[in-house]
This record gives sequence, C-alpha cells and structure tokens, in this order.
Amino acid sequence: MRIGDFFQGAVYCWCKNRIREPFSLRDLMGAENYYWEGTPLIRLYEKHEAAGKSEKACVKSAGQDAGRILKSVLAADSRRFAWEIAHQITQYRWLKQMSR
Repeated sequence: MRIGDFFQGAVYCWCKNRIREPFSLRDLMGAENYYWEGTPLIRLYEKHEAAGKSEKACVKSAGQDAGRILKSVLAADSRRFAWEIAHQITQYRWLKQMSR
C-alpha cells in the first residue's frame, strides 16, 4: 500500500533525525498540509470528497483514516513504539534500546 510505505518512510526519517522525540500524524505531515497534495494521502481526501462530504468533513474523515493507517504501520514495524494521548492527539515515541 503506497500510503503505508509513505508513512514508513516518514517515520524512519523522524526517528533518525529526532531520536526520543514524540511524533503525531500532524508532525509527520505538517499541521497545515491537510490536503496532502503530491502525496499518496490525497486519495483519502478524494474518497470522502467523492462521497459528497463537505470540505471540513473530508479533512476530518481523511485524517482519521490516515491515523488508523499510521497506527497499523507502527504496529507492523520491527521497532517498538509507545503511544499516549496529548492535547487530543495520539503521539508516538520510538522505544530505542539503550547501548550498554
């Protein structure tokens, strides 16, 4: 699935560059970039748009779909992630093994 691959790449970049910093879908995609032009995620928005939803409803529903996909990508990852709800969004953190 292209969306899953896209998220996997985003998560790898985040974990490489921001070790131990929590992240959310908003962090990976940019808080203002909810149209997701030029990414595989635009299909989620278009799916809801084709169903006749308002722009606001499309953004909300596509965001919820994307959140579920991100959660499944992290669950399938060989690394371990913890999660918590902070400010009404789900944040994830890579549980990197400490060197001895």
